Amino acid sequence: MGSVRFQPLQGMSDIASPEVFLWQALERKARETLRIYGYRELRTPILERTPLFIRSMGEATDVVQKEMYRFEDRGGRDIALRPEGTAGAMRYAAGLGPNATGERLYYLGPMFRCERPQAGRKRQFHQLGTEALGPPLPAADAECIAMQVQILAAWGLGGSEVKINTRGTPEDQVAVASGLREALRPVEGQLCEDCRRRLDMNVLRVLDCKKAGCRERAAALPPITDFMAQASREYLDEVLRLLERLNILATQDPGLVRGIDYYAHTVWEIVHSGLGAQDALSGGGRYRIELEGAVVEGVGFAMGLERVVAVLQAQGQTGEEAADRPRVWIVTQHPSAFEENLLLAQTLRLRGVACGMDLAQRSLKAQMRAANRAGAAWVVVRGEAEMTSGTFALKEMATGQQQEVEMPELMERLEVLPA
Repeated sequence: MGSVRFQPLQGMSDIASPEVFLWQALERKARETLRIYGYRELRTPILERTPLFIRSMGEATDVVQKEMYRFEDRGGRDIALRPEGTAGAMRYAAGLGPNATGERLYYLGPMFRCERPQAGRKRQFHQLGTEALGPPLPAADAECIAMQVQILAAWGLGGSEVKINTRGTPEDQVAVASGLREALRPVEGQLCEDCRRRLDMNVLRVLDCKKAGCRERAAALPPITDFMAQASREYLDEVLRLLERLNILATQDPGLVRGIDYYAHTVWEIVHSGLGAQDALSGGGRYRIELEGAVVEGVGFAMGLERVVAVLQAQGQTGEEAADRPRVWIVTQHPSAFEENLLLAQTLRLRGVACGMDLAQRSLKAQMRAANRAGAAWVVVRGEAEMTSGTFALKEMATGQQQEVEMPELMERLEVLPA
């Protein structure tokens, strides 16, 4: 079996260097953009009561029906690993009461779905998500999409496309479901088994089906906006107009519905050709969630970071370019210099200078190899002669040039050396 014993569970991954540096860069750039827009971080528990997800996402959704890691704890409570971030954020917001309106929150962390692992989709995956709480406003929806596009631009992701549609009001959704069922009944026998079940449980999911026969039937349906009130169509038109005003290219997609029950009004997806057939990079929308008598409204999005990383890696980014490397490596040429070098390393680090040092007191050749592997730009060599004279040998690795310096000059040089 060998190293198989040390592999993570299927659908879950270790994220190590150098790739982890790419993740850290994404997180840093996202946080900066979110700060500019006035968002504050919210960290919710990974475990929640299962009914929270059922009430918010809908009992007929595939996530609730098939994909949640769900179990009883020692107290007999029905709990689940969070499959997405909005439900936990809404639970928190409901606890704020009227003070929730106007809150701008974001979350960043792992989510869990027990589904078949595939490209860009794992059983433990990571999401960046946002929630802007408040009643329906086309301007809030347009701003949220613009912010998401700005985050993607900060990550260096060009070539993405915004697809947008509307789910309408809750009242519209009753009419939409009725209209779609009536249109699909004559071809019910041509649908897949899942879609025949969805006809009564969640007919909108038929529009999401990836099987060719169902896609063909769905393409022949009237757009869901045909079943909506005029006010809902005008709401979407206003969002599209504002996006154009903000120079955000968005295309209306009549078949885009997103399969979670809490959506109302605007829904969208951002797709990228670098992901292949499963091209959805992220999605979002406006929602209305009822939790134990409290109603929470807002607009937000969630982005799967594994998919973002996959696109960036396809573009040639590996994480190496974002890796933190020691600027200075301290080499001990004689045992008498070891503890003084240890003190020098600590002094430099306290001054903010990144440095490394071989603590095993290996040979000079081994220490220089370690400096090369670490990518250090400069090496400070100190042995018996330097200890006697009170000097340091400072070597530039790129050129091989070396000079003798005393402590004041050494500290001055190392604190201003380029990384």
